Amino acid sequence: MAVKPIVAATDGSEESLRAVSWAAREAVLHDAPLRIVSAAALLPRMSASTGHGSANLEGVSDIIEENRDKALTKAAEHAAATAPGLLIDTDKLEGQPAEAVADSGAGALMLVVGSRGGGAFGALLLGSVSRYVATHAPCPVAVIRDESEAFQRQVAVGIGDVDGCGATLTFAFEEAALRHASLIAVHAWTMESDISRAGISFSTPAAQAIADEAGEALRGAIEACSGKYPDVQVVRDVVRGHAGRALAGLSARADLTVIGRHGPQGPGAVTHALLNHAHGPVVTVPSA
Repeated sequence: MAVKPIVAATDGSEESLRAVSWAAREAVLHDAPLRIVSAAALLPRMSASTGHGSANLEGVSDIIEENRDKALTKAAEHAAATAPGLLIDTDKLEGQPAEAVADSGAGALMLVVGSRGGGAFGALLLGSVSRYVATHAPCPVAVIRDESEAFQRQVAVGIGDVDGCGATLTFAFEEAALRHASLIAVHAWTMESDISRAGISFSTPAAQAIADEAGEALRGAIEACSGKYPDVQVVRDVVRGHAGRALAGLSARADLTVIGRHGPQGPGAVTHALLNHAHGPVVTVPSA
């Protein structure tokens, strides 16, 4: 059975090269090959001829494709320098960048993108694309931000829906085990939303009851997974406040911050906040 690859997207920018380096190290950690992809597409306003014939468009297209090819070559060299001996291949993607990069994750162990690209065109390729990919790719997606060279030996996982977090928790446990790291599982809540939803009065005892119930549900979800990973030390944390802010703060002392996603709706408030303000790599995991 073939080993699933880790896939990294590049546009040649420093941001994307940082993501490629991270992906190369992950490939070594997971004993997996690395596949580097890049998309070339005309900007929307260039998609039709404007009276000068098709020659100009073809010339622009040639330049964009040449830049894509150079980006792939540079990224492959960068990955090889990061992880000598790693099996690396490259792939030229067709179609619109967001969809093409997202689709490249089919059959992948993980898809890795930078948080933004370089310049206006790079922003199209890996700024907006990273957001699209983080909620549409069929595999876990790592968005690389402000990576620290120091290992914290901690993986953080945000749990919103304790009844549908199996895939997210399993991924987080596996990553913690590979890294010989501890796992901190966070569930955040707000009095206003939870008490209103529960239909009870706005009072301290009621708030404590909700926190206790959430903590018990979180404990049950963790116990369902933890038996497979006995060496992973787990800390549960039920916090009052916005989940995105809580996880963004925690990401400053975690090697990886993991959250789940349900369906291709686009980034919700928690994902949006975390992708904008995290201090390290963030992985979104599709529901099983």
